[in-house]
Amino acid sequence: MGRYAAAHDRFASMVAAGPPPTVWRSTPDRVEAAVGCGDLDTARAALAAYERWSATAGTPQARALVARCRALTGDDTAFEEAMALHPEGFERARTALLYGERLRRLHRPGEARSQLRYAAETFERAGAEPWARRAHDELRAAGEARTSPDRDVFAALTPQELRIAKLVAGGASSKEVAAQLFLSPRTVEYHLYKIYPKLGVTSRTELALVVLRMAGESAHGML
Repeated sequence: MGRYAAAHDRFASMVAAGPPPTVWRSTPDRVEAAVGCGDLDTARAALAAYERWSATAGTPQARALVARCRALTGDDTAFEEAMALHPEGFERARTALLYGERLRRLHRPGEARSQLRYAAETFERAGAEPWARRAHDELRAAGEARTSPDRDVFAALTPQELRIAKLVAGGASSKEVAAQLFLSPRTVEYHLYKIYPKLGVTSRTELALVVLRMAGESAHGML
């Protein structure tokens, strides 16, 4: 949300009071918060400690996070290293977002857009709406109008899954959906089990939010 100073203060409190494993796991976020509020000395000190702690970790993800921290503290070339090391997933999208932001500020919008687009699509699939909004805001700043990736996501549903998604989003229970569509409640639950990962949601509440957002974005009854 851009509240770097508040995050920086909270992380400083954690360092003073938190157990070492918690401090170690939170260091990449602490480095990002410190850089965001202009405290490069603290960011570099945290990075030095993180490099020592991570020396024996050896996993690609651990090395990627170290590279991301190096990039944030001034080594721009380390962004490419981090992206190459990260497995697919949320942390890779976070690194892509930071890389895209840096490229945009270096007046390299074309390169920035590819990173930001990847980040936005990954966050959308994960249902991480605040992160997706941040990525889309950066995309607009880099010269790309926001698209609606939800359209493609809904296109992945079968007609039956789409009907069930709409009814559940409207507040219907599995038993009520089953009665309307002449199915068993167990069959409805099976369809929901397949619908959730396709839409990047994990609950009926999140499903309702996605469907409502799509309804608001479409003036042509796409659903």
